[in-house]
Amino acid sequence: MAARRYSIVVADRRTGVVRRVTLSLRPTLAVVTTILALPILIGLGARWSAKAAIADLQTTNAALRVENANYRQATGQLSDQIAALQTAVDDIGQRAVVDPDAGRAMEKLPAVVKSRAMGGAPAVALGSMLGETGPEAALGVLHDLLGVIGSRLESVRTGVERREALAAATPSIWPVAGWLSSSYGRRRDPFTGSRDFHPGLDISAEYGEPVLATGDAAVTGAGLNGSYGNMVILDHGFGILTKYGHLSRIAVQVGSRVTRGDVIGYVGSTGRSTGAHLHYEVWMNGRLTNPMQLLATP
Repeated sequence: MAARRYSIVVADRRTGVVRRVTLSLRPTLAVVTTILALPILIGLGARWSAKAAIADLQTTNAALRVENANYRQATGQLSDQIAALQTAVDDIGQRAVVDPDAGRAMEKLPAVVKSRAMGGAPAVALGSMLGETGPEAALGVLHDLLGVIGSRLESVRTGVERREALAAATPSIWPVAGWLSSSYGRRRDPFTGSRDFHPGLDISAEYGEPVLATGDAAVTGAGLNGSYGNMVILDHGFGILTKYGHLSRIAVQVGSRVTRGDVIGYVGSTGRSTGAHLHYEVWMNGRLTNPMQLLATP
């Protein structure tokens, strides 16, 4: 069946010219439909494009949230590490301060005694941390660096603790208040009058005067000991021993621990003695040492 055709007649009243336009129905409808549908299609396309963009943004946003959560967790861990390191630094700073008298006495100790106490801090290699890029790599480098600093601080802490223990153990105070009646070294024997070697200090004091531990130690001897009479022997560790002789009474037992300034006995005249006094000896690595090298001014 032939397509319907329509004619549109346009007449100019002034000139009398008549113009006729013939249109087919289907093509005309197709053109009109296309014109009307074009904005709709454009809108639908824009909507679909917007939906795709929004979906992509939502996916990206979700990934960023996960990544940010990981970064927050990582930075939180780093913050905890930094706080722990700061606490360690403060603790080390406080513990590094020792009593001035003990510090001066400790510096006079033989090198072999100090080396036994200090030991050696293991070296920690930092490794190559350059050439890394990106936030994850930066966080990783910071984490590794803080770990290395923590290891070094632990080594320093160990050294400080050893130094602290050595300072506390070093015999650095006078064991009794009195006056020096016989020094360390060659002297004339008070009983025979002949020349002999005196292995310690004789400190004259009132009978019953308290005798103090000159450093932190363990009691390894407490009882009669030949010509020394009542004697207390203290093991300070690090190869250091001190001996306290001629006591009238002993105030400690073998196996107990004492700190500097604790009363370990009382001045007496037991054993080979001419009067109330304390005989005081210092041994280091099995060798006698002049106690005056370590004692502070009374």
